[in-house]
Amino acid sequence: MARGKIQMKRIENATSRQATFSKRRNGLMKKAYELSVLCDAEIAVIIFSQRGRLYEFSSSNMQKTIERYRQYAKEDVGKKANLEQYMMHLKHEAADMARKIELLEVSKRKFLGQGLGSCSVDELQDISGQLEQSLSTIRAKKDQLFKEQIEQLKAKEVFLLEENSRLHEKYGEKEMPWQSALSVQPKEAGIRSLSSQSSDVETELFIGLPEMRF
Repeated sequence: MARGKIQMKRIENATSRQATFSKRRNGLMKKAYELSVLCDAEIAVIIFSQRGRLYEFSSSNMQKTIERYRQYAKEDVGKKANLEQYMMHLKHEAADMARKIELLEVSKRKFLGQGLGSCSVDELQDISGQLEQSLSTIRAKKDQLFKEQIEQLKAKEVFLLEENSRLHEKYGEKEMPWQSALSVQPKEAGIRSLSSQSSDVETELFIGLPEMRF
């Protein structure tokens, strides 16, 4: 069974309280000294008793340690202040971005012909002018792409004509490579015809004078 937390409270008896203070104070000072020696840490301990008596321990120089702490605390406060300012800046930027996005959404709907009921004549004319300008830009881009495609096709045509001329110069009156395959079939047909004719020749063996055949 887990043991519950021990609740600490003020010692009511003054004698017991003073004895506990002295014992715990000495133990704290000893631990601070050991920590400074074992870990090479800069440690400063300041204790005021109930009666206002000062007890202190410093591993180096108390004033330097206190100044170092004040400088660190000041820098820490400055960092926190800068962080808060930065967070506020981010919040303002996020809110401003949300407003811009909403305005863009409204403009987008208007360009799509939605939500035009609240637009004035000037706003409608402005939207119309922007749409015409966009269409003009789109047409110009389309014409440019068409011209580029035509130039590419012309260049391809010139390349094919040059390739065709080069092949004619290379082969001259000879058969082109693709024509040699067409001449194979007639040759094979002639071979088959000769083989069929040779199969009609008589190959019988006769002994004696050859007979007269009419």
